[in-house]
Amino acid sequence: MQKAIFKPGLPDYITIETEEWREILRGEDPFARDVSVEIKEEGEGMSIAVTAETSRLRSLKLRWNTPLDKRSRILRSSWERTYGDARWRGISGRAFLPWYFLASCEGKVKGYGVKVRPSAMCFWQADTRGITLVLDTRCGGTGVELKGRKLLAAEILCMEGEDCTAFEAARAFCGLLCPDPVLPSYPVYGSNNWYYAYGDSSEEEILQDTDYLLELTKGAKNPPYMVIDDCWQEHHRLDEYNGGPWRKGNEKFPDMAELAARIKEKGARAGIWVRLLLNEDEKIPKNWRISHNGCLDPSCPEALAYIREDVENICRWGYTLIKHDFSTYDLFGRWGFEMNPFPTQDGWSFYDKGLTSAEVVKILYQTIYEAAAKYQALIIGCNTIGHLGAGLMHIQRTGDDTSGKTWERTRVMGVNTLAFCLPQHGVFYEIDADCVGIMGPIPWELNRQWADLVAKSGTPLFVSAKPGLLGEKEKGELHKIMLEASVQKRHLVPVDWEYTDCPEVWEDEEGQVEYNWYEETGTTVQGNNDQKYYVYNPLS
Repeated sequence: MQKAIFKPGLPDYITIETEEWREILRGEDPFARDVSVEIKEEGEGMSIAVTAETSRLRSLKLRWNTPLDKRSRILRSSWERTYGDARWRGISGRAFLPWYFLASCEGKVKGYGVKVRPSAMCFWQADTRGITLVLDTRCGGTGVELKGRKLLAAEILCMEGEDCTAFEAARAFCGLLCPDPVLPSYPVYGSNNWYYAYGDSSEEEILQDTDYLLELTKGAKNPPYMVIDDCWQEHHRLDEYNGGPWRKGNEKFPDMAELAARIKEKGARAGIWVRLLLNEDEKIPKNWRISHNGCLDPSCPEALAYIREDVENICRWGYTLIKHDFSTYDLFGRWGFEMNPFPTQDGWSFYDKGLTSAEVVKILYQTIYEAAAKYQALIIGCNTIGHLGAGLMHIQRTGDDTSGKTWERTRVMGVNTLAFCLPQHGVFYEIDADCVGIMGPIPWELNRQWADLVAKSGTPLFVSAKPGLLGEKEKGELHKIMLEASVQKRHLVPVDWEYTDCPEVWEDEEGQVEYNWYEETGTTVQGNNDQKYYVYNPLS
């Protein structure tokens, strides 16, 4: 492919919004009252910095009156993960495009984005008259108090690719946005007990799961992970509470360190799920908690130290993979599909009012990563903000939950996120498109295809397989797939992703594979009453 880096130039207009006032400026004169904006061309990109003395800065809006070709098809990123809603679409001035977007037209693909780990929550808009970038610099739901501090809000990067596929251009652009990923040193795969147990499990059942996993991976030189999901924590209440404390197990999990040791003795690696910010520990002071929901506030140094100790304690038990979940919802009170376009409601702030929300998120991820790194443990982020976590997590769960109960949810959430987040794989982090839930209701032929695709994509494959459910023929097929997942030698990519939100045709240098994701009776749509198990139709 031919790749060209370009700079958009100074914006035509800059809008500064604070808690006290709002002004629109010409791009060449970005000063208003006590706020100054500094735009510099640095290397391949353009840096955007801002300083405010007393004003509480809410956002910057940069506008370039340089239109895209109205025939362009647009692919956006997501605030934190996909919800079955990723796809190429036409230009709409109403669409919010978090972090970066790609515009494909007449054999050329342009990418507009911000480098990973910015200090503002960033989204783009593209219309037939120009391009807009909004930098949300709030602290929670209130303008940040910089007090003279210079905030490097973001670095803009733009690229045009031609003589290539849209997928090749997307992957090259993601590589430009993230020059420093952290990646596992071996293929990650294995089992996660959530999509057949759904929180109802025990130490005995986890050890049975481990035996079954080792049977399914017999002959693999690379040991699989047995990941214990929500079920083990001290205050666990089935279908009611899935938070901490995280310092010990419950009566069904009497010794978490011993359990990790027994998993290792059997020949598997031990992994674990945790929701670090939701915690009922009565010893936690009120001022360590976020005001609007009571979750731990990472901008409070004491709360952050408490979180670090939770992570290190889990590592000391012997778990070498930590899947931390729910942090976006616990910080902001919204799921990604509810951030239209702002991540949270107005009127509240974090403990440290001098930090932007993006900085608070990065502090949390950095702390978790550093704590785990002391013990050579891997990190999977789930319900995490991928653009802020790239370089601070080895793997990201890039889509909402698949299912062990309804195929339609797996089809919508799993296949979609694998296809449209795959350009990030290996250049932001490794992507986890979620599990293959094997508990009975879903026909094996559909689950077999899903497992086969994940294995052949070269991304981490986790299965939630209820022991004793599969027949010998089916076990043999899954065994073959798991062995393929243990080496991750193939790298299928979607061929038809510009035409459908659920690609069926995939290929790599070894050839092309076509899948059928649809039941003969057609799709089955359930309502929104139980988002853990059924599919819903998010706003697009």
